Formats: sequence, C-alpha cells, structure tokens
Amino acid sequence: MYEKEVSFIRSMFNTTEFIPLHEPVFMGNEKKYVNECIDSTFVSSVGKFVDQFEQMVAEYVGAKYAVATVNGTAALHVSLKLVGTDENSEVITQPLTFVATCNAIAYCNAKPIFVDVDKDTMGLSPKSLRAFLAAETIQKDEVCYNKITGKKITAVVPMHTFGHPCRISEIVEICDEYHIALVEDAAESLGSYCNNRHTGTFGKLGTLSFNGNKTITTGGGGMIITDDEKLAKHAKHLTTTAKVAHPYEYMHDEIAYNYRLPNLNAALGCAQMENLDIILKNKRELANSYSDYFVDESIGFVSERNNTKTNYWLNAVILKDKEQRDIFLKESNDSGVMTRPIWSLMNKLEMFQKCQCADISNAIWLEERVVNIPSGVRL
Repeated sequence: MYEKEVSFIRSMFNTTEFIPLHEPVFMGNEKKYVNECIDSTFVSSVGKFVDQFEQMVAEYVGAKYAVATVNGTAALHVSLKLVGTDENSEVITQPLTFVATCNAIAYCNAKPIFVDVDKDTMGLSPKSLRAFLAAETIQKDEVCYNKITGKKITAVVPMHTFGHPCRISEIVEICDEYHIALVEDAAESLGSYCNNRHTGTFGKLGTLSFNGNKTITTGGGGMIITDDEKLAKHAKHLTTTAKVAHPYEYMHDEIAYNYRLPNLNAALGCAQMENLDIILKNKRELANSYSDYFVDESIGFVSERNNTKTNYWLNAVILKDKEQRDIFLKESNDSGVMTRPIWSLMNKLEMFQKCQCADISNAIWLEERVVNIPSGVRL
C-alpha cells in the first residue's frame, strides 16, 4: 500500500541497506579531542572540555550561562528543583512527550498536570493552558494554587516536540500573568528558533539533551541554560554533589546530585558543536525534500510554522487514522526502513494515570496518527 512512499524514503539515503531512524555522525575532531582528553587523564567531571563545551553551547543559543549534566533528564530534574518543585507542588506539562519530562517531575516528588497540545506544533497549547489556569486555579499573594488539591503550581514545562517550537511566546505571557516559573524542555530542539530567539531561552531555565540519537551527541549528556547568574551557580553546585570549594576537605552543604558531565563526553561535544551548522543544513535539505514529496500525498508532513525555524531533529508525517498509521509502520519496518509512532500519552502510563488531566483531544488525535521517518544526516 505504501511501497511508493517507502521507496522514496530509501532514495533519500541512496542505499539498499537498513535505514535507521536517526544515528550520530562523526566527521570532525571527535577522535582527536577524545584522545587529547585521555592523554590529559582528566576524564571525569573536571577538565577543560567541560568548560569549553558549556561556553560553546551558551554562545550558540544566546544564553548567559550553561551548566553541563550527565543527561537531559538530570538537567530537567535540577531545573525543577531550582524553581521550588517538591512534594507539596505540581507542574503543568503536556501528555504528548517523552517519559523523561514526567519522570523529572516525579523525581521532585511532585505530580504532573496534563493540558493539551496544538496539532500544528505538537507542543503545549497556550489556549489549553490558559483555560485550565482560569478554571482550576486561584491566586494567593502572587502564588498559583490548584483549587482541587490545594497544592502550589511551581512550573509549566512545555516541550518543543521533534524540534518544532511550540507557541512559547504566548506561554511566557500566561506564566507571567499567573506567577508560575517557565522551564523549557528543549531536549530535542538544539538549533530551533522562535522569532529569531533560540528555544530554551524563553523561560527562567531551559534544558537540552545530547543523547546518542539527538542532533549532536556527547554519548549521553544534557545542559541547563539560563540568564540568571544565581540559578546557574546553584545549578552547578547541585550537579556536583554540593561540594564546598576547598583544596582537600570534603564538605557538602545540601543534599545534591552527582550529575556532572564527564570531561570525556564533553570532548566529544566540543567536536560536534564545531559541525552543528553543517548538520542542521543537511537535515533541513532532507526535510525540504520530504516536504516537497508529501505535498501531493494523502500523508501530511509536519513543517515549521511562520516565525519559527526548526532543526528538523526527527521528521514526522501524519496518517489518515490509526489503522493507516499501523499499516505504514509495518510496511516500512518490514522493508528495512525504520519508522516509529509518536509516544504513548503520559496519562495512559500506569504511574501517571491518576494525574489531573484537561481535555487533551489534540494529543489523542496526534497519538493515533503521527509517525517519525528516517531523519539522519546523509553523508
């Protein structure tokens, strides 16, 4: 049924071999920097590459500060702690996301509240957010509380799905109006912009991921970005076991985490950052080819909105319904072209089933139809 579409995808990669969904590409100084790191013997959380990687990312996204972590989930966990998320609070987010978003909330002993997404961005909907806040919350001394649970809502966490910026400017306005901290899950959107401003820099804090399947990789790895010097210093303190600086004494002044990115991984990241523009250009060319092809098809291609620029981390198509989605998934994977459905909604998972949930009709609609297609860099 979808032989023509699968054949086109295969032609984009010019191979008869298995085509993965996304794989890292190493075409620069990765081996050189990793070997240099090994020779220095500074392979753990201290070394020049960690500092250099943080500086490169901060400069690229336009943030004043960047703090490297072992992964994006750790970055989000610490960011939520920094805005006061704990067992007496709740965090508003979207049900259509990778599980790490909600896991980070749970690590703070807080519970997520789910509001809907927009169909065109697949990210948190400002309309749904505002409707929930207007109907279900109250303000006391410029603090937002849930009418039902009585708990403080400490943060809103939108996620820029597959690198497509959500309507983040509108979400900023709502968060300011309701006195809620905005923490952006920009794990998938390095190289994405909204109104010429990089994702992850709109909120009090933003987080990035450098997992092996991301636009650039450090093997694992994440980053906290912020313009707030106090928060940046506290983030670095919390991610390095809250050790008080001393030449030889081991003193720690709060419960913290061993979340610091190793120098060895950062060495890889520095080399990857050097080629980020080339990677993004290559991925955009692929996305443009997909967009041109699917414009006359019954399958829709998810393209960037006006006033945004997406990194096209994972390209996505929208099928007619769940039945057609499942046929497309089977035929493509059986043909050695890796595709996968979008995530199962978080409110369906056992650990989040009892969480408060607004009308999420758009998220349900997308869950039944969206498929990711191969999105790697073509060498």
